[in-house]
Amino acid sequence: MIPDVPHSATLFVERDAKGEVLNCREGLSFWGGVDPDTGVIIDAHHPDHGTSLAGRIVLMPTSRGSCSGSGVMLQLARNGEAPAALVFREEESILTLGAMIAGRLFDRPVAILRLSPPLYDALSKAGEAEIRDGVLLFQDQAIELHRPGAGALSLSEADRSLLDGKDGTARKIAMEVLCLMASAQGATSLTDVSRAHIDGCILAHDANLDFAEKMHQMGAKIAIPTTINAISVDRENWQSQGVLPDFGSRASRLADAYVNMGARPTFTCAPYLLDDIPAENEQIGWSESNAVIYANSVLGARTQKHPDYLDLFIAMTGRAPNTGVYLAENRRPDCEIYVELPETHDDSLWPMLGWLAGARSPNGIPVLTGLEAASPTPDDLKGLCAAFGTTSAAPMLHVRGHTPEGALPLRDGAPRSVITAGDLAQLWREFNTADDKVDLVAIGSPHASLSECRNFADFLRGRSCHPDTRTIVTVGRAVLATARKEGLIDRLQEAGVQVIPDICWCSITEPVFPTQTAVLMTNSGKYSHYAKGLTGRAVRFGSLKDCAETATSGLASSGLPSWLSAG
Repeated sequence: MIPDVPHSATLFVERDAKGEVLNCREGLSFWGGVDPDTGVIIDAHHPDHGTSLAGRIVLMPTSRGSCSGSGVMLQLARNGEAPAALVFREEESILTLGAMIAGRLFDRPVAILRLSPPLYDALSKAGEAEIRDGVLLFQDQAIELHRPGAGALSLSEADRSLLDGKDGTARKIAMEVLCLMASAQGATSLTDVSRAHIDGCILAHDANLDFAEKMHQMGAKIAIPTTINAISVDRENWQSQGVLPDFGSRASRLADAYVNMGARPTFTCAPYLLDDIPAENEQIGWSESNAVIYANSVLGARTQKHPDYLDLFIAMTGRAPNTGVYLAENRRPDCEIYVELPETHDDSLWPMLGWLAGARSPNGIPVLTGLEAASPTPDDLKGLCAAFGTTSAAPMLHVRGHTPEGALPLRDGAPRSVITAGDLAQLWREFNTADDKVDLVAIGSPHASLSECRNFADFLRGRSCHPDTRTIVTVGRAVLATARKEGLIDRLQEAGVQVIPDICWCSITEPVFPTQTAVLMTNSGKYSHYAKGLTGRAVRFGSLKDCAETATSGLASSGLPSWLSAG
């Protein structure tokens, strides 16, 4: 089949709309970056922080960050606080998928457009715009919008059987949406995947529960081995943790809906910490941004950063759009970021490098060079990938000398930039604007590994947490079981640390999140980025050892760490 010819103006989700034009110069993660109930930008690091998206024609180059943005998009559409339309300049999947689900399952579509750079730039200068009967109107222009279809896709007989509804309504909807997303992503076919990971299981809003239960009631069944992300409660113990019964019950129902459809109750945002991990070049269908980036970058597996809800459809069919980094030619680096490696450093270096690399390469795949003499651990690379996902829309990065495809040649004309010690120091200051007194130490974003639990216990050896500083480590069930056998849980609890499974810092809510917290400290670049928007609390950042010192003293160190201030 011949694919659709690219058009300068494409309408992926249809809806007439009219509103004021808002030009966001940077991409935005709707999850952690937009209030799902009001449409206000809550990402404290975004230049449009505090601006409302509701009812506006919103332009941004593409989205970035969490795969859960599709759920926020659905929630906004259902409560009437969504943008009138979203207009992108580059390929975008997460918010597009949320708008598709809003229209297809809940009759609340949000218009989604992609424009060529010249049209995009022209629209960004308009004060108001309208979409009417498939035509974009602004200033004195009337642009006819192309509507893509699934006709250009080369489908297998099994795919067509699902499209025809021969395996039920649920799988018919799954295949229809997969085909629409494949067309939106420029794919000409679907590809087999061996396993999936479900991300949309956090009760961040009602939309996630309503979607999951609706699909389960329609008879949805998972067809390939599928793990499930962290959820919003400690599934077995929430009743004794002060969680409100209504919230705990609904969060449990959401988790159970996916388990009843066939997902394993792994309840972890770090599925790469499980015993059975993807092999190099294995094609998988994962959601959850940090997991996707780690799988591609560190394991050498192949997966797009699939939006929430599409992850279920992939799990139901074992199929995904054959595009993006499933294809070898799309895994080459788009730019080089040379790192001036400090003479000494600790593990806090890696999350900061990830955050800065994402900011330097918000849409493309970078290769980090200059780190060949370093010796990053799997935990270091975990922190790097998670932080990268907060500032970049790319599904992977390379680290020359340390990741399987780090030697791939750069694309012709690829730009080069440098991360200096001064850049790291500046980011450290941005991550540490809060008071020195810390009320909460938060470890486990993404979920803490067994080695992180061991190291944290060693740093606390013979000491106890300060009575005014709560210290909590979140972990997956598999790590919890092994840590308990090793006696690590006993050691941590004796020091005053609370270890909680199933939830992570991106899903934790009060009262499990300590209500009286004014300042929290974390070793996670991901949580440093999102915490203020998610919790309203001030944030401190440091290494795992820094966090242990603060846990015992109640105070974070002032100034730069010695390895940064030495230069």
